[in-house]
Amino acid sequence: METLVVLLTIAVILLSVVIIALLVALTLVVVRINRMAKNINAITNNVADATAWLSPAKIFAEAVRVFRK
Repeated sequence: METLVVLLTIAVILLSVVIIALLVALTLVVVRINRMAKNINAITNNVADATAWLSPAKIFAEAVRVFRK
């Protein structure tokens, strides 16, 4: 009977360690995905700003303004 209790205790300890390791790994993955999402958001904003700055209407308006001077 004591052997069974010892084996069950070892099994519970091992499963607890595995669960904690999986939670840590999941947390690290979520943090990395969040960091990548922030980088992608910054890149997307930069591309959107550049696209708006290079739009034909903006370029034409600036050309008209330059030639009027």
